[in-house]
Amino acid sequence: MSEQNTKVAEPPVNTPAGHTTTKTNPFQDFLKGSAGRSLGLVIALALLIVVGAVTGGDRFMNFENMLTILRLASIIGVISIGVTFVITAGGIDLSVGSVMGLTTVIASLASVQLAATQSSWLLLVVIALAVGAGAGLINGVVIAYGKVVAFIATLAMMVAARGLAELISGRSTQIISNRDFLRVMRSDLLGIPILIWIFVIVAVAGWFLLNRTTFGRRTIAIGGNLEASRLAGIKVKRHMVYLYALAGLTVGIAGLMMMGRTTAGTSTHGLYYELDAIAAVVVGGTLLIGGRGTIMGTVLGVLLFATLTNVFTQNNLDTSVQALAKGLILVVAVMLQQRFASRSPHRGKS
Repeated sequence: MSEQNTKVAEPPVNTPAGHTTTKTNPFQDFLKGSAGRSLGLVIALALLIVVGAVTGGDRFMNFENMLTILRLASIIGVISIGVTFVITAGGIDLSVGSVMGLTTVIASLASVQLAATQSSWLLLVVIALAVGAGAGLINGVVIAYGKVVAFIATLAMMVAARGLAELISGRSTQIISNRDFLRVMRSDLLGIPILIWIFVIVAVAGWFLLNRTTFGRRTIAIGGNLEASRLAGIKVKRHMVYLYALAGLTVGIAGLMMMGRTTAGTSTHGLYYELDAIAAVVVGGTLLIGGRGTIMGTVLGVLLFATLTNVFTQNNLDTSVQALAKGLILVVAVMLQQRFASRSPHRGKS
């Protein structure tokens, strides 16, 4: 009797829970992961650089212009790192730009500069960091314990901080006269401006804090499901206060960088920076609804917008066209986020 050569279909493999396993496409899994999203940003940035090289030639593709792009990205980049933590936890901070203006005004007061001259330029640093962290702390307390919606609380801080900065400065520009401070903030290390090094350090520290510490895991958990996090024993209110204080601290650092770059403190510093920071964070891949944050994506988002601005400037394009391009990029990024969030069974970190 001859053997039959018909193939018998293999039955599906059942998991212990009774669910049938299906084969997944590794490439699709890669694209859906953090590495895939970062790769998309890298490709977009590379294409933008190619456009800049074609349209700008040697004016764009030179070392000094690359440093200009990085300097442009450094200040808003530091702010964006702090905003990433807040948005990852499901919050929002509209006050970062105004708080930076307030920080530069208070730190550049004549009395503060005189005290710094008599003691140490580090006093300016301490004052700026204290103002930024203090404003963030107030935001956190009002939101967590005052139970005010984050949008409203930070909107109020945005208006109040800008108004206070104008009152203190009399709407005038205060010149930084402390030479030690300016020498440090305008110095180079290995041929790279210190402002860029500060951005790198803050980004690395932010990545480590979000991805390798309990603080970061709790931040992601709160953004994913606040009530479940509370039931799991996380002190949600206290953690939210920490997050907004951290965002304020990064604003203080950015304020110092702005003072060093412009040698001045004024209430107009940081105007609309909150919008640029949120745009960079969202384009970078951090979910607006919380539960997923990516420091690497934020850095790439900041670099993408900084390069875009430089390309437009090199080609003498109108600022309105720049704003239109940024708006389109932001809308596309949010649409892609919504599509990903609706398909993804869970959210994570990167």
